[in-house]
Parts: sequence; C-alpha cells; structure tokens
Amino acid sequence: MSAAPTGEGTAPADASPRRWWGLMVIALAQLMVVLDATIVNIALPSAQRDLGMSDANRQWVITAYTLAFGSLLLLGGRIADLVGRRRTFVIGLIGFAVASAIGGAAVGPAMLFGARALQGVFAAVLAPSALSLLTTTFTDPEERGKAFGIYGTLAASGSAIGFIIGGVLTEYLDWRWCLYVNIPIAVVAVTGALLILHDRPGHTGVRLDVPGVLLGCGGLVALVYGFSEAQPRGWSDPLVLALFASGVVLLTAFVWWQTRAPVPLLPLHVVRDRNRAGCFLTMMLAVVGMFGLFLFMTYYLQVVLDYSPVRTGLAFLPMTASILVGSTQISARLLRHVGPRMLMVPGMLLASGGMVVLAQMTVHSQYASEILPALILMGLGMGLTFMPVFSTATAGVAPQDSGVTSATVNTSQQVGGSIGTALLNTVATSTSASWITAHLTDPARREEIVREGVVHGYTVAIWLAAGIMLLAGAVAGLMVTAKAPKHGTPADHPVPEPVA
Repeated sequence: MSAAPTGEGTAPADASPRRWWGLMVIALAQLMVVLDATIVNIALPSAQRDLGMSDANRQWVITAYTLAFGSLLLLGGRIADLVGRRRTFVIGLIGFAVASAIGGAAVGPAMLFGARALQGVFAAVLAPSALSLLTTTFTDPEERGKAFGIYGTLAASGSAIGFIIGGVLTEYLDWRWCLYVNIPIAVVAVTGALLILHDRPGHTGVRLDVPGVLLGCGGLVALVYGFSEAQPRGWSDPLVLALFASGVVLLTAFVWWQTRAPVPLLPLHVVRDRNRAGCFLTMMLAVVGMFGLFLFMTYYLQVVLDYSPVRTGLAFLPMTASILVGSTQISARLLRHVGPRMLMVPGMLLASGGMVVLAQMTVHSQYASEILPALILMGLGMGLTFMPVFSTATAGVAPQDSGVTSATVNTSQQVGGSIGTALLNTVATSTSASWITAHLTDPARREEIVREGVVHGYTVAIWLAAGIMLLAGAVAGLMVTAKAPKHGTPADHPVPEPVA
C-alpha cells in the first residue's frame, strides 16, 4: 500500500522518527527566539560600559527586541500562511543570525539598538512559522501532547536558560557572545529545516491586509512603548498617556476594520472561540507575572545577595527543571484524559503560591530554604499551564489560519512580558522610594535601609504578580471549557470557518 502524501492526513508510522527530528529543529529555533529576550539582561551592564550607553537609553537593548517582536507577530503569521511555513521559517532563521552578527559587532548604542530591533522583526516571522509547523506536523492526540510538552517547556523555561547562558558568556568570554551565539544555532536549524521539515505550499487565497497591519501593529507599538516609558517617565506623564490613548484608539479601529476587511489580518472567528480566547488571555496574564519574577530575582540575587552572573543563572536551574517536569511528565500525560482547565487552573494556583512564598523574602533570606521552594512551585505551575495553552489554542484551526493563530499565542506572550516588566518594575521602584524616604532617619544606616527598601519594593510587586496569577487561573477556569483531546474535535479535523 502506498503511503499518504507528505503533509496530508496522518503520516505513516515509519515517518515518526523523521517527525521527531523535525521537532528538534523547530524546538531549537524556538529556544533561540525565546532566550534572546533575556540572554542580554545579565550582559547589559558590560555592554553599557563598553558602548557608553546612558542609564536612560540602556532599556532599549531589551525593549527594541520585544517591541518589534510583539508588534509584528500578526503580520509574520499571515506571511507564513501566504508564502509557506518552511520558507518563512528558514528566512527568519537567516535574518535572525545576520541581525545577531550586526549586534555583536556594534560600535555604538544606535547600532546595537537597531540590531536588536531587526532581531525582533525576524523573530516575528520565525516564531509563528515554528508553531505552525509543529501544529501541522503532529495531529495524533498522543504524539501532539508529547510534542507540545517539549515546546511548552522551551517557551516557559527559555527565559531562565537565557539568564544561565548570558551569565556564562558574559563572565568567561564577552557580552558580544550573547549575540554571536545565535549564529551557530541558526546554521544548525537551517540545515535541519532544509533536510527534514516538509510543508504544504502557501495558500494563494491569503492576502496581506495592509490597513490591518498598520492599525494592529501601530496599536501594539503604542501600547508596548507606553508601558516601557512608564517606568522612567511615570504613569501620568503626558507622553505615556498619549501613547496609551493612541494604542486604544488604533486597536479599536483595528477590530472594527477586521469585521469589514475582505481578507482580515486576524479573522475574528479565531478570537471569538471561547477556549482560544481564554488561552490567549491566560497566557498573557501568566507571562506578566513570570517576567516580573525574572526581573526582580536577577537584581535580588546579584545586588542584594552579591551573586556572580554565573551563580545567578544557575540559581534559576531548579525552576527550569520543575517546568520540564510539569510540562512533559504531568501535563503531557494528563491532557489526554482531562480537560485543559483541569491543568491550567491548578498550574496558576501553584505559580501564585510560589509568588506568595517569594514575597516573604528579606535582605538576609537563605536561597535553599526560602527562595528555592518558591522557584520550584513557580516552575511546576508554569509547566502545568503552558503546555495545554499552546495545544488548546492551536487545535482545530483551519489550515489557512494556523499561522496567524500561532502568531496570536506568541503576541500574547510578548505583550504580557512587556506589560509585566513595566508595570511591576514601576510598582517596585516607586514603593521602594517611598519606603526609604519614610525610614531614612539615621544617616549611619543609610546603606542598610536602602537595601531593605529595595527588597520591600520587590515584595510588594511580587504580591501584585501573585494576584495576577490568580486572575489568570480564574480566566482559565471560566473560559477554557474544552474537553480532553480524545473526547473533543480531532486535531487533524479543523473547525470550519463560518460562512460569510
């Protein structure tokens, strides 16, 4: 008997090893994209000294990447649908490597900022292509659970891995290697993609919605830029308020246009699905808290506890390991038997509990007895949550919409990360300043009081993050009502689009 054509129906059994090698290629590319959002964090002080960046401008090393990435993901998803996912996957990898080389060779701040923005542009093409290839490659519920367990682990732990690699490269080589390291990764992934991955041709019926691109991307840029400027300028600054207002107006106009566009950038039936919308919102809220955790713990470990960059990175390893266990050994095994919210809600409760434990930290906290348990709880919670979010959000999507749906999942991550960093950092710094002003009565204890005030600000922000995690759990419990995959719509039978 002849085998089914590549990409059509269920792949023959002897193709399984090839599919799993393909997963390794996809996972490698996704890891590169995710860890690059944080790998330069630990290297930032060295880069600032080397290139003469000001304190006000150094944030753009991070923001330029997340801003370009988050605002262009929907466009990247539509391009993947239009020209083919493997093609955009390879283009994204090559462009990302070139941008990394430019950033590593930067001779001034502007060159580095531009390279980081260019990385974000190609990441916006690469990320939805990777998730779309994963979605269309694994359609069997059991294999799909395993594949998304691995993918979810990388998405949840990639930021922590970035801190580890960034610490090692910065301490033993040079900060520029935090960018150069992407080049060999991209070479391996491109080679693997060309040899292993297969995909259907692009959908000729897909067209780029130019007004939708301008309105949607413009609105996201305005919001993300507004949140990034809220920290140095303050929430009531006229520019920040104008950016927020512009973002709301543009995104409102975007939604209005999507109901009238001949070929919309984001078909609203993708978002109208209750389960999918619940997954998008849960993801965004979860990442708000997670990015805040990475930010505060990096500074707490290095500045308050005087850890080296490498030791700081290694301190995140238990969290990475617990994410792996939660995603591949718990979620991937149970999702075939229980509904997604039966994993997502407990996951967010565990993560919130970890935040509550972490909120008890002081200037003299011990890592093993006070910090480590919180990180493990956080990791298990994220592992339980992310895998069913990715799987449920992309299940049952029409083939021509798989790219844009995947892009929306990634957009919720990037927007959540940007909001979380700006919101929680602003809360922490303002609370610290108020506490220090109120308690600085003895000049002889100034250094001690400042350290206590900084930690107090962190704990207040972490309490807020714990509340946001609880909200994410409530959203998952109320909105995500899908059954276990074996009882629901098969992954290889997409939900039909509504008739116009």
